[in-house]
Amino acid sequence: MHHPGPPRFTTVGEPVELAPRNPDPDATFRWTLTDAPEESSATLSDDPVVNLDSDVPGVYVAELDAPDGTHRVTVRVFPDPRQPARFSITADEVEQNAEGSDDEAEVGASDFDIDALESASLIGPFNDFTLGADRVERDGDEWSVDVRLPPGDHDALFAFDDEFDPYATAEVTIEGAGRPNIRLDGRVEGDEVVVEAEARPAPDGREPTVEFYFDDRDDLDESAVEINGNRVVVGREALPTLSRVHAVAVSEEPHPDEDGETIERASIADTLEIRADGEAVGFSNPADAPEWLDDATMYQIFVREFAGETVETTFTEIKRRVPYIESLGVDVVWFTPVCESPTRHGYHITDFFDTATDLGTREEFESLVDTLHEAGITVIFDLVINHTSRDHPAFQLHRAGVAEYEDYYERVPAEQDASGIDWAGDDAPGMYFNWARIPNLNYDSLDVRAWMLDVIDEWVDVVDGFRCDVAWGVPHGFWKEVRERLKAENDDFLLLDETVPRDVQFRENEFDYHYDTDLYDTLRDIGTGDAPASALFDALVEADHHGFPDEAVHMRYVENHDETRYATECEDGTLRPAAAATFTLPGVPMIYYGQERGVPEQRGTMRWHDGDADLTDFHRRLVALRNEHPALRSDRVSKASVEVESGDADSVVAYRRAGEDESLLVVLNFDSSPATVSLEADCETEDLLSGVDVAANSSAETAKGTCVEVADVVVLRE
Repeated sequence: MHHPGPPRFTTVGEPVELAPRNPDPDATFRWTLTDAPEESSATLSDDPVVNLDSDVPGVYVAELDAPDGTHRVTVRVFPDPRQPARFSITADEVEQNAEGSDDEAEVGASDFDIDALESASLIGPFNDFTLGADRVERDGDEWSVDVRLPPGDHDALFAFDDEFDPYATAEVTIEGAGRPNIRLDGRVEGDEVVVEAEARPAPDGREPTVEFYFDDRDDLDESAVEINGNRVVVGREALPTLSRVHAVAVSEEPHPDEDGETIERASIADTLEIRADGEAVGFSNPADAPEWLDDATMYQIFVREFAGETVETTFTEIKRRVPYIESLGVDVVWFTPVCESPTRHGYHITDFFDTATDLGTREEFESLVDTLHEAGITVIFDLVINHTSRDHPAFQLHRAGVAEYEDYYERVPAEQDASGIDWAGDDAPGMYFNWARIPNLNYDSLDVRAWMLDVIDEWVDVVDGFRCDVAWGVPHGFWKEVRERLKAENDDFLLLDETVPRDVQFRENEFDYHYDTDLYDTLRDIGTGDAPASALFDALVEADHHGFPDEAVHMRYVENHDETRYATECEDGTLRPAAAATFTLPGVPMIYYGQERGVPEQRGTMRWHDGDADLTDFHRRLVALRNEHPALRSDRVSKASVEVESGDADSVVAYRRAGEDESLLVVLNFDSSPATVSLEADCETEDLLSGVDVAANSSAETAKGTCVEVADVVVLRE
């Protein structure tokens, strides 16, 4: 079926891409905008994939004429929440803050002549990290760019002379309460089915209202539906086999825009599926992750460095080391890319349909997966479909003017080209950052969409999930199609997004769990001494500001293949409490290979013969502790009162983790020296992580509460 999918939700100024699903590149598709607000002058192109760039708020309806019929899709457009903002940086700040980078995620020191810097490209999430999109010339001692941003905290990079050597960062805060969120539930009441929405305000936000929308793919007769506030009621006899109800929460920001007008903020949509089979009626929220994911722990392997110093890594060599992975107690393993690539990191793909020659055959990879499955471990495949290597034959044919490949890659005007490469033409390939070796694929092409769906089909039966590289570079509509396609066959198949910084829109029927960049950044700031340990709570609240519902699942991590090792960047002794935070807070904790062995380099060789045995044991105990105590896997976390009797008060934080049958107190100390702390709670003094009694005195009780010694982390039962 070519129907473009569910209703879509956006804001003025944020185009929505609409495309036929299961595309046949040889078929004819034509779009028509059949309904729009009276004041709108929006139009759709004649292409099979269109981008609706709405100009006024309201409801738009587009129809797709396809070989299998005419399909209708509704697009709800909310007012533009963005406000005028300015990113600026001075020469002095550049000298203080500039860093250098010679490849994606490889950062190092840089020497440069500040007086020689004349221009810069500003990049950030607001322009998809695209060099050349927002350029600024030096004005005296300052570089500045005016942009429009929604409420929240925003970071940007100034890449000078369109290079990353050096770059400098700037921050802007736009006042606002953030986005509300919404949850749909259904029940049967006699002869009626009731769908009820719980609309939740953002922190410090106003109470939202609810808007309901129905799926244009379904046969539900809307005349049989009654909407009353936050409830939808429909007679049981009027239900088709499948009905999908979508809803958004809409609230007013407490701060007006620059013209004094009220700003509306809409949540992402939640969806409730209603399946009617005879007398039985079932309900499900298709955006939810599999329940078992809440209990999972994850291990990332940077493939080509895993076997050690004297052996080249192959699938067979990794297979021989599965007993070690099993000994850690983890449930999920994520492999960095295993497809053919000219690079050691593997993200420059030259063949999506086969494994890399140096790693081994497809059969050997499948044997490795089978061995992990026998150990009870789920396997995540790194899916790289935002770009290819520029050595991929498709890109070479594209640049050489072969007609069949003309639209396979993004093109940008020559004046926006920031690659520094003579592309021998009046256009240039699109790319992010300075990634000139990995040009972006063009998802406005049906050929590309069909190609990438074939890639997904190639691996879906081999592995148990995809970690989707540069997920923010691929259109939302495509991810929604991928999710429905995969979940229809296997609801337990996992989808993890790489979206940096995290973006709540990828929760809307797209991904099961998400990079928690807020906690990652905060733990780094705590480790370097740039933030107190209590900042951890601010990071947790950020999910609510972004508009993530309570049911969203976040991946908690302290390092990965794109980042400097935590212990290398931060103060001595801070890795253990940081890692403990990821295992004792809600979400899916992730260990990056070598984190547990003391590997100091970002993508360094795994330390087998000289690894840190105590640190490895510490991580094993973290995994075991989380597995043994359901309270650590619950979604309930609250701040606990703590007074530091001796030690650095700014380095200590405590929180309570409550389950159905137990309540635990977690105390983290990020200082290199032990702290003596009093807890305003009656706790046992045996540390559940180490098995050691950590009482600070013989009675373990003071007038203030339980008093304990904390070297790095203790977990106590109340």
